[in-house]
Amino acid sequence: MTMQITAEDRALVRTYLLLPMVLTAFERDKRILSESAGLRTPGPYVEVVEHAMNAVSAELKDIRAAMRKRGVKVYEETRDSVQVVALYQCRGYHGRFMMLNSYVAAEAGLLMRKYLGLDTRRIEGARTTLRP
Repeated sequence: MTMQITAEDRALVRTYLLLPMVLTAFERDKRILSESAGLRTPGPYVEVVEHAMNAVSAELKDIRAAMRKRGVKVYEETRDSVQVVALYQCRGYHGRFMMLNSYVAAEAGLLMRKYLGLDTRRIEGARTTLRP
């Protein structure tokens, strides 16, 4: 008997879509910090961002491995001014995953805080109180 697409499969797709965006944001921020004339010693800030980038890359590798193990493959990803849409296949079933850009920005910010080692409990607590 074949299992249909589960909530865990969708969570993998969600994270698979978000982490490269977080990595891109960190890369941009690292470049800006490195080139900033306003910082006297940008080195420590750049190192913190590099450490976060390494952690994101490691988790993305784990996510990809988990997707392979569970038979999940994203085969199309599109982004426009409103949303991110991914088409994926999971053990023979096809699915569509959508996230509004406002949601992507909020989740990416939360993930960035997590990888920078900041406390995310307050933000996560506020997020759970907003859900029905």
